[in-house]
Amino acid sequence: MDIYLALFLSAFLSATLLPGSSEVLLAGFLSQGHDAFSLWGWATAGNTLGSVVNWVLGKYLLHFRHHRWFPIKEKSLQKAQRWFQHYGFWSLLLAWAPIIGDGLTFIAGVMRVRFIYFLLLVSIGKGIRYALILGLMGLLST
Repeated sequence: MDIYLALFLSAFLSATLLPGSSEVLLAGFLSQGHDAFSLWGWATAGNTLGSVVNWVLGKYLLHFRHHRWFPIKEKSLQKAQRWFQHYGFWSLLLAWAPIIGDGLTFIAGVMRVRFIYFLLLVSIGKGIRYALILGLMGLLST
């Protein structure tokens, strides 16, 4: 498998509600001498697209919330919605953050944040995160 495709898939899965960590793969590929800008682009694109999946799930699966199998309890959903209303869609710049990031992107779909704003803020936040990671790795390797 192409290394960039592998990184893209790892970053994609890491951004969905599934656990994962694309940073390890990113570090390994950078240490092998692969182009940092290409690694940054593929990781950012994959991670952003994974967040889009969460947004879509939040937007379209919400009408199933009254079914027993729905994974989020009504009380938790209401609490998350109040939090998101308080901090607003600018909080999507933190979609890269562990633990809260996946939930933020899901709740953005529930709250029906306009997709263009969602995509712009999430991709900026994730792009900055991967740039910082690559920058730190570059500093550590010198």
